[in-house]
Amino acid sequence: MSETNTDQPTTFLGRTGVEVSRLCLGTMMFGDWGNKDHDDSIRVIHAAIDAGINFIDTADIYSFGESEEIVGKAIAQSGKRDDLVLATKFFNGMKQQPNYRGGSRRWIIRSVEDSLRRLGTDYIDLYQMHRPDEHTDIEESLGALDDLVRSGKVRYIGSSTFQPSQVVEAQWSARERRTARFVTEQPPYSMLVRGIESDLLPTTHRHDMGTLVWSPLAGGWLSGKFRKGQDLPSTHRSDRDPSRYDLSKPGIAAKFEAADKLGALADDLGVPLVHLAIAFVLRHPGVTSAIIGPRTMEQLESQLGAASLELDDATLDRIDEIVPPGTNLNPEDAGFSNYWLAPERRR
Repeated sequence: MSETNTDQPTTFLGRTGVEVSRLCLGTMMFGDWGNKDHDDSIRVIHAAIDAGINFIDTADIYSFGESEEIVGKAIAQSGKRDDLVLATKFFNGMKQQPNYRGGSRRWIIRSVEDSLRRLGTDYIDLYQMHRPDEHTDIEESLGALDDLVRSGKVRYIGSSTFQPSQVVEAQWSARERRTARFVTEQPPYSMLVRGIESDLLPTTHRHDMGTLVWSPLAGGWLSGKFRKGQDLPSTHRSDRDPSRYDLSKPGIAAKFEAADKLGALADDLGVPLVHLAIAFVLRHPGVTSAIIGPRTMEQLESQLGAASLELDDATLDRIDEIVPPGTNLNPEDAGFSNYWLAPERRR
């Protein structure tokens, strides 16, 4: 157990022996994509740390490095770098020119140095490949990442939004080549996006990986604001991309219908829908931590108590009736676009 008391439950990160809070602070909304006020964003990060969250996740692509810079400032001001498990990611294009993205050795070596500088730290606890790279052998990516682990710049490595077969291939390659292996996977998971229950979660569990699920509130659909008989709310996400909330699309209409029913269930239970949503993903035995992504202090405070909520079997059965296990109500929410199904790949 931790030496200091914490308001947040903790667990182990796969088989690493590293202890992390069950709520992980996601920082995509700090910076130009969300909260542009650096001081306010830092206050939210400090509040999360003070509440017992010791796990922070960011990525180089979030506001093109600005999120990492904010996280770095917040950690430096807190004086608690050694108490925190800091995760970031690489892969997505940081410039329009060639060779500023992907899983090549060339880009991995460059991107980690950029992230270390922006974060103001000598090491990254968990360095994650943000998406699989169809153009690069996984052996090359793992080889470069292994060098970073051996150099001490990175403690552990992980993947994000890999498909089950890609998870297995990466595990096999690491064992065959005797390199560091991915110890975590980061997929989308919520009461509305349950596709990973079919194969991915059993796969990561089988390989003793920690699983860090993103978007447990389904992009705000499980915030409690989407209910029948009320006008659709204007949110930060809907203002940025109205198409994601277009009820004329069958998948989105299905999400709205389910969100309303889940909201009614939360009302029956006497708990906020936000808490029900986060507690649901944490209830799965294959899930390590749920990544919450608050933009404001109010949003953070509304989510902090969720990890302590215990859901009984009767409640889980009612959720299953609304959204069947293994189902993504909107296929576009899977987080992975299968490029092999594009017409030019099939003809």
